[in-house]
Amino acid sequence: MDVFTQEMKELLLKEKQEIINKLKEDEDEIRLGLNSDGDDVDIANEADSLKTREIFNQMDSKRLKAIDNALKRINDNRYGYCLQCGKKIPEGRLRAMPSAVLCITCKEMQERYKAG
Repeated sequence: MDVFTQEMKELLLKEKQEIINKLKEDEDEIRLGLNSDGDDVDIANEADSLKTREIFNQMDSKRLKAIDNALKRINDNRYGYCLQCGKKIPEGRLRAMPSAVLCITCKEMQERYKAG
């Protein structure tokens, strides 16, 4: 494994652990914070807070999956190559987004296609 890939692996593992820790903290806070006492405003605020956390936790879960997939590509010696065209993804893009699966050109094409 080259130095850059090792650096990205360490970065991905660190990010994964941070997300896992955050999810555990949120879970603990939700478990401790569930309280049906209080007035209607308190209950409504708590419900809104739970919905917001759920949305962020879903986003974090997607990030975890992307990180796990990147780590698998590292282990399979396929990391850093675009899954669409097969070309090498520039290091700058991978430093900005270590779990990237598409090169800039393919990502732009994907976004244009989604836009309509």
